[in-house]
Amino acid sequence: MKILYGVQATGNGHISRARAIGKYLQRAGADVNYLFSGRPRDQLFDMQQFGEFQLKRGLTFATEAGKVNYWRSFRQASMTELLRDIRQLDCRHYDLVITDFEPVTAWAARRQKVPSLAIGHQYAFLHQIPMEQANFFTQLIFKYFAPAQTHLGLHWHHFNQPILPPIIDVADTEKTLIPGKVLVYLPFEHQQQVIAMLSPLRDYQFAVYGPGLDSCSNGHISTQPPSLAAFKADLADCQYVLSNAGFELISEALQLQKRIMVKPLSGQMEQQSNALALQRLKLATRTDSLSSAIIGNWLASSSVFEKVSYPNVAKAISQWLLNGRQQSTAQLSQQLWQEAK
Repeated sequence: MKILYGVQATGNGHISRARAIGKYLQRAGADVNYLFSGRPRDQLFDMQQFGEFQLKRGLTFATEAGKVNYWRSFRQASMTELLRDIRQLDCRHYDLVITDFEPVTAWAARRQKVPSLAIGHQYAFLHQIPMEQANFFTQLIFKYFAPAQTHLGLHWHHFNQPILPPIIDVADTEKTLIPGKVLVYLPFEHQQQVIAMLSPLRDYQFAVYGPGLDSCSNGHISTQPPSLAAFKADLADCQYVLSNAGFELISEALQLQKRIMVKPLSGQMEQQSNALALQRLKLATRTDSLSSAIIGNWLASSSVFEKVSYPNVAKAISQWLLNGRQQSTAQLSQQLWQEAK
């Protein structure tokens, strides 16, 4: 099977899902080509797995100081370039186009009537799940930003809907937990302000990742630029995770049974809804602002949260695809949630 896989590269979670699914597709003998959009090439890292991938500008939301900047997002958008890329992308020699909320591949496949499949967290919002700040405009985005013939939405719970558990890209090897170690990933916040908040909390060791940071250690705080291997290693042995409310990192942290606090990106409906779902499912702590006191109180808290364990969704999706999609999406969903704990 020859597959074109489109990935929204604005957030690392979409890329992480593509890594997980891509490994199983390639092991099964599928011929997979990749197209990424939403981030300049010099801001991508550890992309060797994807070979000679295509890169397009696509569409993305601009953020500033922990909030979505809609005016800047509008100014950065180039609809002319997007439409040209859609028209010029030839999908007709592929058996299937997969899109993880990537608009160029999705709309090119639709325009050329090539079979298409959407995989991603955003497609869960086409169903009745917990939502915050949802409106007619946000529903239009989820429906039309990167449409496909078939959708596989992903979430931490099924909410009695035909959606799948999250795709987890973590190593099978166990690492010894380091008590008091905190992984911090708040890429939409001002990084120096985050470090200043952590400075008084000297009873903990913080591993901070974020754009523009250098690799260095200063007492109880170490900083790192984005790095796949180092980040995965710190995630594996930390006790706590402090992050924005993106889907993929939280999924991996839940699978590894970390204590989690999320600060959703203000004005971003998906992250606000993710934080709401975590609250309702009793899986993590939510805060809508950050300070040394808020972080310190969370770290010192003895609150008990639910524990979850998800099956190998990436492997199941790959097998489902290459076996001719004999199950309906509802049957696939039911099977995988029966395997979850």
